[in-house]
Amino acid sequence: MSIVKINAITVPAERADEMAARFAARAGQVEHTEGFEEFQLLRPADDRETWLVYTRWRDEEAFQAWASSQSFQQGHAKPEGANGPVARGAELWSFAVEQRAERA
Repeated sequence: MSIVKINAITVPAERADEMAARFAARAGQVEHTEGFEEFQLLRPADDRETWLVYTRWRDEEAFQAWASSQSFQQGHAKPEGANGPVARGAELWSFAVEQRAERA
C-alpha cells in the first residue's frame, strides 16, 4: 500500500502569499516522477502558521528516488530574486496508508 509524506512548514502570516507563489512557480515538477500518486498544498484556514505539503507515493523507494533527484534539488532551490526563505521551520512526517476510501 502507499506511503504519505507530509512536510509541516511554519510560514509567518505576512509571507503566506509568497509561499503560495513559490509552490505555483514549481508546479508540475513532481507529477511525472515514477511512483508519485498525489500532491496537495494545504494552506491554514485559521490562525495557524503551519502549512502542510501532502504527497502520496507508491512506496518509500519512489519517494527516496524523488528526494535525491535533480528535479527535487531544482524545485527546492532558492528562487532568483527571492528575499530569503519563506519558512521559519519544517518537519517531515511519514505515514503508511492503512486504509483508504474514495467517493463511490
